[in-house]
Amino acid sequence: MSRPTGRPATGATTPATALRAPAPGWATEADVVVVGSGVAGLTVALRCAAAGAKVTVVTKARLDDGSTRWAQGGIAAALGEGDTPGQHLDDTLVAGAGLCDERAVRTLVTEGPGAVRRLIATGARFDADEDTGEILLTREGGHHRSRIAHAGGDATGAEISRALVTAVRAAGIDTVENALVLDLLKDGSGRAAGVTLHVMGEGRRDGVGAVRADAVVLATGGMGQIFSATTNPAVSTGDGVALALRAGAEVSDLEFVQFHPTVLWLGPEAQGQQPLVSEAVRGEGAHLVDADGVRFMRGRHELAELAPRDIVAKAIMQRMRERGAEHMYLDARHFGAPMWERRFPTILAACRAHGIDPVTEPIPVAPAAHYASGGVRTDLRGRTTVPGLYACGEVACTGVHGANRLASNSLLEGLVFAERIAEDITAGPRPAGAASPAPGPAPARPAAGRPGAGPGGPPLLASEARYQIQHIMTHGAGVLRSAESLARAADRLDQVQDEAVAELRRDGKTAEPGVGTWEATNLHLVARVLVAAALRREETRGCHWREDRPERDDAAWRRHLLVTLRPDGALDVRSTGSEAFPPPTTTPRPETESRP
Repeated sequence: MSRPTGRPATGATTPATALRAPAPGWATEADVVVVGSGVAGLTVALRCAAAGAKVTVVTKARLDDGSTRWAQGGIAAALGEGDTPGQHLDDTLVAGAGLCDERAVRTLVTEGPGAVRRLIATGARFDADEDTGEILLTREGGHHRSRIAHAGGDATGAEISRALVTAVRAAGIDTVENALVLDLLKDGSGRAAGVTLHVMGEGRRDGVGAVRADAVVLATGGMGQIFSATTNPAVSTGDGVALALRAGAEVSDLEFVQFHPTVLWLGPEAQGQQPLVSEAVRGEGAHLVDADGVRFMRGRHELAELAPRDIVAKAIMQRMRERGAEHMYLDARHFGAPMWERRFPTILAACRAHGIDPVTEPIPVAPAAHYASGGVRTDLRGRTTVPGLYACGEVACTGVHGANRLASNSLLEGLVFAERIAEDITAGPRPAGAASPAPGPAPARPAAGRPGAGPGGPPLLASEARYQIQHIMTHGAGVLRSAESLARAADRLDQVQDEAVAELRRDGKTAEPGVGTWEATNLHLVARVLVAAALRREETRGCHWREDRPERDDAAWRRHLLVTLRPDGALDVRSTGSEAFPPPTTTPRPETESRP
């Protein structure tokens, strides 16, 4: 591997908005530091290591505890007879509601089949026909073809994670587990030079330290924990998006949070991670019904229960309102016990653990936060607007998902763009200097939100603020939104921060640095960005549902909102205009070539 720049100087700096934390007490060096151990992060690590790079993988929990392992349904790719990348592209563009970058989608669907085959070569075992050995494919919402490859029935993510973790360990790649990444290090030219992180009391490293590297890859997953009910694990606190914002990177489309329509309803007081009932259950023929057994998706969309997720989630919420109900039902009793046990063993076990037997009764379901279609803005090589900083997987916004992710495109996106990032990093020297932000008009109004505590970073929030933030976001920026609810959420988020600032000024102290306070502070920043963008987008599009603006408005809003964090802690929100999603960099590259 030929490095693009020299080793970062010992005096590498963190941004003025960095989290308050002790100075690093230890340091290590690598060519590439990958933050996250899901499909995206581990694929980058394997490809870079295979090219001769020294790689360090940093993960917040154990290596096999990434968000990927929770994925049930599968991975979408045009692998079946009669299916084509063009058909996959069409379904993706329709689901994205006019905001997909067609170049990014074409890259995804064209390179996707080869990427899946390379994943199989790495050791992933997908369900296959016993006689022919052909991969079994199913359908999910928004797909007009059966193109979802699955493993273990409904344990696709777990199998992909197993294969990649096994490969990473076999390759001897350096890993730092139980580590929360805090902030980006930069060299004197403003280029990424590594990260600071806190290791939670295990292994040969402990406390706050630093990994210095020529390239930093964010693959930190989602931010579902900003809501009270989510399918995301407890570690999904938006750390990557928050780090990127503090480092000066642009974030895009964060208002588009996909709420999965069918999450096991555990009661009105349930909080945190909720069991997902995969869309593949509907793909195999389950019906959505109300308490009277009426299939309310009929007549709402040509695909009925297999409509895109935003449409199904809205239909469920509307039916709940009409009936004064807290949930709807997913009826798959006609599957019978053998099919449930063979095809959906994970879901069957989760339901039975909560006293529900899908073989004999309908499953109570309601929408819950599931996936962030937006994130850190990248080009088609995964490069952000900060030189040397890359992002892929759910933390990134490549332009693939637009306003609503097509089911099972997430694992494929992580796979395809991880390979592209590794290729870019290991290809040789890259141009020095900052990546050029996309052109666009000046903000139409002043920066959103109130400034923080100024240079030196805002005060940390107490761990308990996490629950305040979740309550605020669930009630103000959840499935149903309006100008009133969003403005109320913005005010309450400001109050949470104001209280911390007031305590600092009054008592000269703030919440003590620690995992809980860092996570709460990250959640707060990400929540502010989401609300600012959702307030600005005065229309309903994809999974952004404005009750006060129920219609999609292409003339005014077929555009992307970009958010950056100012040194004083305020947010700048601007629009790209109506052009297609532009890349952060202008380096000419062939962006849609097909690979074997």
